[in-house]
Amino acid sequence: RSLILRDIMKININLKNLSLHNTVKDKDMVYFIICFIIEFVVRDFKYISPSGPQQKKGLTIQRAAEILARDGPNALTPPPTTPEWVKFCKQLFGGFSILLWIGAILCFFAYSLQAATEDEPANDNLYLGVVLAAVVIITGCFSYYQEAKSSRIMDSFKNMVPQVSAAAMISILVKMIGDKCKPVVEGHGHVTTIAGGDRPPVPPLCSSVDNSSLTGESEPQTRSPDFTHENPLETRNICFFSTNCVEGTARGIVIATGDHTVMGRIATLASGLEVGQTPINIEIEHFIHIITGVAVFLGVSFFILSIILGYTWLEAVVFLIGIIVANVPEGLLATVTVCLTLTAKRMARKNCLVKNLEAVETLGSTSTICSDKTGTLTQNRMTVAHMWFDNQIHEADTTEDQSGYGSFDKNSPTWTALSRVAGLCNRAVFKPGQEEIPILKRDTAGDASESALLKCIELSCGSVRALRDNNPKVCEIPFNSTNKYQLSIHEMEDSPTGHLLVMKGAPERILDRCSTIMINGEELPLNDEWKDAFQGAYIDLGGLGERVLGFCHLSMSASHFPRGFAFDPEEVNFPTSQMCFLGLMSMIDPPRAAVPDAVGKCRSAGIKVIMVTGDHPITAKAIAKGVGIISEGNETVEDIAERLNIPLSQVNPRDAKACVVHGTDLKEMSSEYLDDLLKNHTEIVFARTSPQQKLIIVEGCQRQGAIVAVTGDGVNDSPALKRADIGVAMGIAGSDVSKQAADMILLDDNFASIVTGVEEGRLIFDNLKKSIAYTLTSNIPEISPFLLFIIASVPLPLGTVTILCIDLGTDMVPAISLAYESAESDIMKRQPRNPKTDKLVNERLISMAYGQIGMIQALAGFFTYFVILAENGFLPYTLLGLRLQWDDRSNNDLEDSYGQQWTYEQRKIVEFTCHTSFFASIVVVQWADLIICKTRRNSLFQQVVWEGFLPDAVRKFILRRRPGVFPWSLHLYEYEHEYVLTP
Repeated sequence: RSLILRDIMKININLKNLSLHNTVKDKDMVYFIICFIIEFVVRDFKYISPSGPQQKKGLTIQRAAEILARDGPNALTPPPTTPEWVKFCKQLFGGFSILLWIGAILCFFAYSLQAATEDEPANDNLYLGVVLAAVVIITGCFSYYQEAKSSRIMDSFKNMVPQVSAAAMISILVKMIGDKCKPVVEGHGHVTTIAGGDRPPVPPLCSSVDNSSLTGESEPQTRSPDFTHENPLETRNICFFSTNCVEGTARGIVIATGDHTVMGRIATLASGLEVGQTPINIEIEHFIHIITGVAVFLGVSFFILSIILGYTWLEAVVFLIGIIVANVPEGLLATVTVCLTLTAKRMARKNCLVKNLEAVETLGSTSTICSDKTGTLTQNRMTVAHMWFDNQIHEADTTEDQSGYGSFDKNSPTWTALSRVAGLCNRAVFKPGQEEIPILKRDTAGDASESALLKCIELSCGSVRALRDNNPKVCEIPFNSTNKYQLSIHEMEDSPTGHLLVMKGAPERILDRCSTIMINGEELPLNDEWKDAFQGAYIDLGGLGERVLGFCHLSMSASHFPRGFAFDPEEVNFPTSQMCFLGLMSMIDPPRAAVPDAVGKCRSAGIKVIMVTGDHPITAKAIAKGVGIISEGNETVEDIAERLNIPLSQVNPRDAKACVVHGTDLKEMSSEYLDDLLKNHTEIVFARTSPQQKLIIVEGCQRQGAIVAVTGDGVNDSPALKRADIGVAMGIAGSDVSKQAADMILLDDNFASIVTGVEEGRLIFDNLKKSIAYTLTSNIPEISPFLLFIIASVPLPLGTVTILCIDLGTDMVPAISLAYESAESDIMKRQPRNPKTDKLVNERLISMAYGQIGMIQALAGFFTYFVILAENGFLPYTLLGLRLQWDDRSNNDLEDSYGQQWTYEQRKIVEFTCHTSFFASIVVVQWADLIICKTRRNSLFQQVVWEGFLPDAVRKFILRRRPGVFPWSLHLYEYEHEYVLTP
């Protein structure tokens, strides 16, 4: 089969100018190319002639329709989507919402019992049930709206990517209207032609392609008709769907479409992975378990106590329900939702799109970041880094104004000759209409390395187009993997009759064709001394992980090669040796400017950064050192062996703090060995990895108990993005598949935004902890009056409606205001939290909220309760056992400690005054609690202590001054002197 394909690939067909973009007339109707998978190439070969496939029509309409019916269109199956009603229900009934729903149901049940047994039942339980249900519905709608908003932004990414490819598939042109396909043009079936700049919509068997989105390799990969490797990702006779052809033309046969392509299989792999719970989900579940346990324990205990004290079973059940509901912090769900939403919006302003609110906190819990190299740590843009000429290594100046530290003598004759060759022996061009755009930001058509040379020469020497116009090309031999050089012949600008032969390619191949070397403008014999100098420079540049090219030229005699000479690139009727070596130029995919600082901040925050890339180990190691993943002074096993001049086998792997692991070695590793490697090395680089191996790495980190974040932009990153605790994709360069798999998207493709996300995630965990501590504190002064009401049978010190005013009125806004607290000084200096020990709600928080501040608030409330009743004639000792008489509607002559008689309505006015005073005392102590919760480590003078304080005081004043005298209304009452009846 490969022989047949190789024969077909030998046919060189030039692609005619076919622009599909010009065909699109209506934005709702997209013209695109469809090709179909062939089961057996041999079976369908009756449609193709090996000697001239371009002369055949390929698949017939009938055969194409059969394959379409069997395999479907050339499109990836979209991942299964969750119906909107299911998403809405998850927001209504997931997590903390369940506890509130249970509370609401219990309230309705208690009210039903009272309504069935009492003539005029109190409406408190009904009101409380309605309010709890309303809180859940409102916060659920709010969360659903936020998630839907993120989904809409995600959908907008698809509109940013052109769905019509200029990949000129000579196939069946199909006009898409909705989901229906109708052939409109007959073409060549499964035969396809691809040219430079095209993106194959299906994988045919091309000359040079950019596989960075699929494999992570930043350098273009050569393609040829030869079968070179068993691994489809490594062989040269296949190009893949989603990659770009950057140079040359080729004709091949489509061998897979849609889900059967490599990209389709990776997308299927990613969509098939199960997603675990987020850390914040686990924390909320843990918190629910604590609250539920406390509530049920207290409820059952006092249910039994009520029966013992002589209450009826109905009253005991109502008490049981009341205590359970009193333990539910009604405003906490809204507080958590608003806190996460505020943080998500704050991150959106910093170009971090959060698809799932809970992902915000997960990023803050991250202890390991597995980052792709190409396009994430680097710019995915080859750039000239160094040059060697005149026996010196120079750093390239790539600043727009040519004012960088890499400046060198641009008047050197050797540099003039070297830059001329780099500009002429180069097929890359700037795309039109970019004259006003800075050179480094211009788009180019051509090979990544040649584009880097083009920009470098344009910056340092001026217009390359003018150079080419003044030295027109008359002959060219393109680069190929056999010769490993590119050659072109030009009419010389400074010689009216002569020609100049220029060549670039693999340095050792170029040097073999040279007999002289130019030093300071003078041609010297290429002796062993200069060969050793070349070899030293080549090793130095290669050791930096840079791609090195050699350059040479030859001035051709006008007598032997006059103007108009018929140069033949096939017969090579011109010299290709005895040339003059000019120098070396090296290129690298440069790191993003902010990455080294971001990696340093991650290290100070105790976060391990691991590079996972498909690139060459030498390149990966050089980039890792450049961005700080391998820090200065830390050595790999290879470095130690080289320093000590000993074999690798004699080096103890544990002596090396850093390591570079090849994908082949990783494939043979056991899980135990990988675990040991991850545990004992702080700085790790994985090179030449496959998508499946990235999954293995993520799972290995998770076995160590790490919270793993994975960053990436390519299709190859999507399975790992899905498996990780949080996946972070790139918004601009990222593929659709990676964005779909990720939990968060960096809209500016800046790895440094990860650090912002980590800080925001840690901040929201700290602030949620502060908010929960503040909210739980009021539970004790809310529960204790009810317990005293049951045990001591005293008039109720604090009513249900008043409790709602605390939880949903005075407490909620201050609790939400804690989400605005700024980060404390050590937020990025402490180690990541341990999910097993550092819980959102732990013993220390419970002890402070319940055992300390909560008890102080309860004592303050009881003090005001007893003082007000004493001022009205009911001394504390007379209150014991008074509840039944106090709540008896028929008793209108109840005597106080001084013999004064009180009607039921008068008693209720005093009771509601007690409720208001108890409420006011809680609010006052909560002021102090708010100040206490605002800072965990910093001094109060370092934090803004008055934020959220005055609004709380204003709400308390409004609630307590509200008029109204009807005892069963929702109004609150304040003790006034005119209500006091004196003897």
